[in-house]
Amino acid sequence: MIERSVIISAGGIGKRMGAAIPKQFLNLVNRPVLFHTIEKFYQFDPEIQIIVVLPANQLDYWKALCAKHEFGIEYAIAKGGKERFFSVKNGLALAKGNVIGVHDAVRPLVSTEVIANCFSRAKEHGAAIPVFDISESIRKLDANGSKAVDRNSYKMVQTPQCFQRDIIKKAYSVDFSKEFTDDASVVEKNGTFIHLIEGNEANIKITRPIDLRMAETLLQGE
Repeated sequence: MIERSVIISAGGIGKRMGAAIPKQFLNLVNRPVLFHTIEKFYQFDPEIQIIVVLPANQLDYWKALCAKHEFGIEYAIAKGGKERFFSVKNGLALAKGNVIGVHDAVRPLVSTEVIANCFSRAKEHGAAIPVFDISESIRKLDANGSKAVDRNSYKMVQTPQCFQRDIIKKAYSVDFSKEFTDDASVVEKNGTFIHLIEGNEANIKITRPIDLRMAETLLQGE
């Protein structure tokens, strides 16, 4: 068994991007977003097992992109499911690491420090996820409209979300529920405490055209 695995999970075509191709394949500084994401984990640990989860109808396109750009990092492929839950579950079937991380394919700017901290804390405590502070005022919707709430009581959640192998495998043995919004919510439902680490603010999820422009600026700055 190897020390670490990461499941990099991708979704379908992003309607908010206004693009005809999936977000993970969009050009970011002349190369697909997903290349940058994979490279972040390879830079952290060249021995890490990388599992890319893609919808079945995107596999040929992805292979063509890899050939075109001569992308040489080794990875395994798992087919995506109808929901993120099933995509991750398919990736878990291939994961061999003692600690397993799950990361959004369209978060190419995660720092290697955050990756390292997530894996380290998960190895020590069982489960760890990166978060960062909310800088805007927020309001909670209720039957009467909305009301202001204390933003200091909330955190924005990022990926990778990392877990000891036995913990995440057991958590994903349950039936799917709509309340599962991320991997931490699945694991937490099974009774595991989730440890929080400080994320990096640049670790944005590319879902809108402005996110792609921001990512280009940040990546060029690196």
